Amino acid sequence: MTQPVVEVKNLKKSYKKRKTKAYITAVDDISFTVNKGEILGLLGPNGAGKTTTIKMICGLVVPDSGSILINNTDNQKKRLRAREHISAVLEGNRNLYWRLTVRENLEYFAGNRGKSRKEVSAQIDELLEQFHLQDKENELVNRLSRGMQQKLAIAVAMLANTEVILLDEPTLGIDIETGYEVREILRDIVREQKKTIIITSHDMDVIEDLCERTVIINNGKIVTDDRVENLLKLFEVRAYSIKLGGHLSKEQHDTLLQKFPQLVYTPDTYQSMLEVDLTKSEAIYDLFDVLKLEQIPVDTIDRKTINFEQVFMKIVKGENEYALPERV
Repeated sequence: MTQPVVEVKNLKKSYKKRKTKAYITAVDDISFTVNKGEILGLLGPNGAGKTTTIKMICGLVVPDSGSILINNTDNQKKRLRAREHISAVLEGNRNLYWRLTVRENLEYFAGNRGKSRKEVSAQIDELLEQFHLQDKENELVNRLSRGMQQKLAIAVAMLANTEVILLDEPTLGIDIETGYEVREILRDIVREQKKTIIITSHDMDVIEDLCERTVIINNGKIVTDDRVENLLKLFEVRAYSIKLGGHLSKEQHDTLLQKFPQLVYTPDTYQSMLEVDLTKSEAIYDLFDVLKLEQIPVDTIDRKTINFEQVFMKIVKGENEYALPERV
């Protein structure tokens, strides 16, 4: 059995509303684990409790109840020791000192962890090469592009040599080319150094590309904890594209729409298309019955390609009617 590197158990956190005595529950009894060498996507819409969860994992916010173990160390009872096992890049380039050069930033943050310039000199050289920052090592950070700043912030986190790295929006605001470069660097970090990475992002392409598993939080609770490929398959079987042999009459269209309100009809010059996302995969048989009853000719039927952004939106809207898989 794989020993989790991060264990979140029954975590709760409430905040008092301003100017009132009422409390709002930000995180409501959530539990999940992250295994060694895993890239986990921790997702949720704004106000879902994701940011509070992140801050509790980093030790920046104290939970009301529950526990967080980082490499089997309780981050409340042994906070400093737990922090030795996790580093974070929160809000991207705000983790850097803008009036220091690239190399000076790396040396400064290494010093914060008690390491001398001499001790980390070789490691800094390796990171500058790995992140393609050699030509910018003597450049002030405030003169770098957003992409360069983001890469440096991740390099700073890597310098700590922790088992767990938490990255908050690692590709936010950077160009497409740099975004792909960052993704490849992160894959190398996991593949070669067996690091564990937790990523939060609103870029679902990044999550789909990098993460094997995702935990989605909404209204303070975990609504999904599953492999990305499982979630894609789950919704793929419910999304269909149907090419018709002719056009629908108004009566046929109204009948279909009454039974399947989510259906989209696109008339074309010669053929027409029906696109429909079904709540349950077996509902396709009900659709066939209506098409047959209304004598609507069907040329082809295909499953629609669905991306993870669509999956995320469906889950947040409550369209995933399945139980959370048990974590072993």
